[in-house]
Formats: sequence, structure tokens, C-alpha cells
Amino acid sequence: MHGPASPGWLLVALCAATGAYCLLRMRSGVEEQRGAAGGEALMGFGMAAMAVPAVVFSPPGWVWPAYAVVFGAAGLRALWAARSARHHLHHAVGAAAMVYMAMVMAAAPAHGHAHGASGTPVLTGALLLYFTGYVLLTGVRLIPVVAVAGGGAGADGRAAAGWGDRPELARACRLTMAIAMLAMLLPL
Repeated sequence: MHGPASPGWLLVALCAATGAYCLLRMRSGVEEQRGAAGGEALMGFGMAAMAVPAVVFSPPGWVWPAYAVVFGAAGLRALWAARSARHHLHHAVGAAAMVYMAMVMAAAPAHGHAHGASGTPVLTGALLLYFTGYVLLTGVRLIPVVAVAGGGAGADGRAAAGWGDRPELARACRLTMAIAMLAMLLPL
């Protein structure tokens, strides 16, 4: 999380851009897309805020418990939504990882955000394994499949989905945040 300035700013930019795209996806006509995009936007902006280099801004002590509460609530909401859509389980794991990182940062000595913070090695390792697997699996799913020749309609004759409803863009959004989560978990 709060490591060297250059990679930290790249992580902030990546997460903020992903959060902004997810906000745009909330305009979708599909209710499930809107709900998932809202949770992903919260995650993207929360990760961007958490990744701001410590040399620029060291948040006061109350921020970390506030992160834990916000992402704990987001995790509970994701668990509730997982009853109808399986990908919400990933959101719950992501929110749990954010709660974990916030708790580690709250316990870290002041200004020791990058190298003084130490989480539970087993939990950190489990989260690293989960997100590595998620990145690899999602990356494989993004490999393009040969498209069926046709006009503007899909293979089944329906009209092509709008850019906010395209599943590969939502998958790319989740992949980006999973890669960023790996980068944030590594210093723990």
C-alpha cells in the first residue's frame, strides 16, 4: 500500500480510472450490471485512496477504522447479493481484503505504512493466492473467441449490447482491480 511514490501514483491512477469507468457502467439498463458496477466503483475509489503515497498524505488514525466499517458493510452487501449472482462472492472477498488491509494499517506505527506494516502471514498468503488465481482465470477468460460473422447483431440475432453492458469490459474492470489488490497486498 503506501510504498514508493511512482508505483503508488500509478496504482492510484489505475484504481481511480477503474472506479470512474464503473461509475459510468452504473448507467446500464440492466439492474444487475448497475448493482455490481456500484460495488466495483466503491472498491476502485477506496483502493485509489488507500494507495496514495504516504509522502504525500498520511491519513489520521480514524481513517483506517472508517475504511474497515465501509468495506465491512460493502462485504455484507456483496454476500447478500451473492444469493442471486455468483460473482458477488468475489466482491465479498475483495471487501474482506480491504477490511484486512485497513486493520493492518490501523495497527501499524504512524508513518510506517509501507514497510512497518505486517499482517498475518497465513491470511496475507491466502489472499495473495486467491487474487493470483482470480487474475489468471479472468485473464484467460478475456482471450478473444473467434466471432461469428454477422452484422451488428450477436450470434443469436439479438442487437449487440451497449458498451456499459458488455461482460468483457466488466471482467476487465474486475481483473484490473484484482491486479491492484495484489500490488497492495504484497507489502504486507
